[in-house]
Amino acid sequence: MIKIIFFACSILSFGIISAQNSTISGTVSSKDGSEAYVNIYLKGTEVGTASNENGQYTLKNIPSGKYTLIASTIGFERFYQTITIVEGENQIVNISLSPSTESLDEMVVTGTLKPVSRLESPVPVEVYKPTFFKKNPTASIFEALQNVNGVRPQINCNVCNTGDIHINGLEGPYTLVLIDGMPIVSGLGTVYGLSGIPNSLIEQIEVVKGPASTLYGSEAVGGLINIITKNNLSAPDFFADSFVTSWGEFNLDVGTKFNIGKKTNVLLGVNYFKFDNPIDNNGDNFTDLTLQDRISVFQKWNFVRKNSRILSLAGRFFYEDRWGGEMQWSPEFRGGDEIYGESIYTRRWEVLGKYQLPVEEQLMLSFSYNDHKQNSVYGNVPYLADQRIGFTQLTWDKTIGKHSLLTGTALRYNYYDDNTPATLNANGNANQPDEVLIPSIFVQDEIAFNKKHSLLLGGRYDYDDRHGNIFTPRGAYRFKFTDNDIIRLNAGTGFRVVNLFTEDHAALTGSRDVIIAEELKPERSFNVNLNYLKKIYGDNGTFVSLDASVFYTNFQNVIIPDYDTNPNQIIYDNLNGTSISKGVSANVDVSFYNGLKFMLGGTIQNVSNTEDGVKERQILTESYSANWSVGYDIRTWNLNIDYTGNLYGPMRLPTLGESDPRSDFSPVWSIQNIQFTYDGLKNFEFYGGVKNLLDWTPNRGNPFIIARANDPFDKEVTFDTNGNAVATPNNPNGLTFDPSYVYGPNQGIRTFFGLRYTLN
Repeated sequence: MIKIIFFACSILSFGIISAQNSTISGTVSSKDGSEAYVNIYLKGTEVGTASNENGQYTLKNIPSGKYTLIASTIGFERFYQTITIVEGENQIVNISLSPSTESLDEMVVTGTLKPVSRLESPVPVEVYKPTFFKKNPTASIFEALQNVNGVRPQINCNVCNTGDIHINGLEGPYTLVLIDGMPIVSGLGTVYGLSGIPNSLIEQIEVVKGPASTLYGSEAVGGLINIITKNNLSAPDFFADSFVTSWGEFNLDVGTKFNIGKKTNVLLGVNYFKFDNPIDNNGDNFTDLTLQDRISVFQKWNFVRKNSRILSLAGRFFYEDRWGGEMQWSPEFRGGDEIYGESIYTRRWEVLGKYQLPVEEQLMLSFSYNDHKQNSVYGNVPYLADQRIGFTQLTWDKTIGKHSLLTGTALRYNYYDDNTPATLNANGNANQPDEVLIPSIFVQDEIAFNKKHSLLLGGRYDYDDRHGNIFTPRGAYRFKFTDNDIIRLNAGTGFRVVNLFTEDHAALTGSRDVIIAEELKPERSFNVNLNYLKKIYGDNGTFVSLDASVFYTNFQNVIIPDYDTNPNQIIYDNLNGTSISKGVSANVDVSFYNGLKFMLGGTIQNVSNTEDGVKERQILTESYSANWSVGYDIRTWNLNIDYTGNLYGPMRLPTLGESDPRSDFSPVWSIQNIQFTYDGLKNFEFYGGVKNLLDWTPNRGNPFIIARANDPFDKEVTFDTNGNAVATPNNPNGLTFDPSYVYGPNQGIRTFFGLRYTLN
């Protein structure tokens, strides 16, 4: 009897509990069928699960109330649905997922000049979304790239803080920057091309490491950075994003989209950045951070045509006034020799577009044009430069059986003029701007033998009046031995035609004389890259991605500034030998069901130059680096925590000879950041945190960073008959003014706070 009573009570209790709690169940699917291991949870609660191998799920013991049901997984847009739960009710909610641009299987275009799934591309392409850069918000993409493995923003001047992008240890001029696939950025404007595009207008950033001159021509020697902007469908109706820092920096991004009639839609974005607070924490009487006042306006027009043919037109205007120098500098001292300052006025505009021809074949006409004017003074040395680059390209995309063909022709127009000896005529007595037309043709064939094997072959022919015929072939092989394991082998060549003074501010700043040893020849490179991609799906919803590469690049005719032969000179010459960059790189991304995500990347590299049998490590190149990002989503608090950082190994630095007390090598250094983001209010995000948590600056362990900062015009330096500085009581080390000793930012620890508003 007791057992029967106990059993009856148990049944009754179970019925009461069941009546008080409810369940939600259903199936998760996409256009490809059921989706396994999808994370499903109720926002603001600890109720959650993962779909099983058949896409089925059940959420149990849900108290009555109103909830937001969320489903998320790598490769698909997040699913949201408002659910009202009544006691004892069992609801069926079938979830349909849409493909996401956040996935490993997103479409990429940079590697092959045509849209292709990243997993199917024979060329390895790294993809970064705006959410990646939101983990450590910055005022420009240039700064944000510090968290990309194997990519390092290099500041080239302690005073003006201009810089370039290093990929796998290669100097900035070897990196080609594109917007929507068009090479609109030149060496003169690399840092400007990566500034001023609002984050919310960026669809994704694609990075290709290794030569791509077969498709993109000159400058694509070391790698590509392609900034792809949103279309009207994916962009928000309105957005605003603004932050301030404790140093006094202010950044604002605003944008919107609107229609003009029934067939025209427009994206508009404006970026404004201002920093006007001179700071000298290292006590050398020079600004630690360049003061800047810049504005950028970006607009993109898309037109609706018959048969969904493409017609788009985009433009950008950029203006910046930046200066750095002695703390007492003001504009009236510009260009004089009383108070030292480096002042740069930049005005740049760009236009680019695509037009699909109204024929049955896939014919696409693309074009871009940019005009860059720079009015600069470095102390009392003026640098006035004008550069224009026009580019047009016609491509034909055709699939015949197993062959996916892409052929095209391109024409590039280069114009460059400045007030330096670089544009003097052969006799050196008259100005002669550099103006050249470079026609080219290229062909590419991707052969899909079957689902596992594909081979890409390509070649490009360019003709340059100055250098004659240039041929750049490449090949790529992809072996997909399972759906989650892919190996890619790439080999190719690259070339670069040099405009020396557009790329190296060290040639203009400081007191070193610039020596050009002879007529500079175009640089050439050969690269081999072996890449392995592995995806792992855990039963509990955990996702792991491993992306590893081995790379080797051999350069011929490489141009390297020689700081060593004579400490008072920078000598530019083609290397009489070879320059080699080799190493390994790996990225690991892990995403857990409980909201924890982390990314770890590392690169070990050896970049060296061999001339006349003597091998030497390349200057300003780290031997190893690491990047990481750890994020945790506390769902009950609507709070995200992001911890990001990077670490760089020692690099050889440009000192002024044996008597220079500054270290010949940088120490191991790291910049780390933490951010807290609250998104509990509809359409709003509040974020804040601390940058450079360790308060690291390069003056640590050095007596000074800028040599002779107290005498920037060398008025108190004594020179011998050969022009070399000699030791004197007020100059015991025999140094001259030199701000080129720079390898990291001088900006120390600071807090920041920001607000985002998005209306969809």
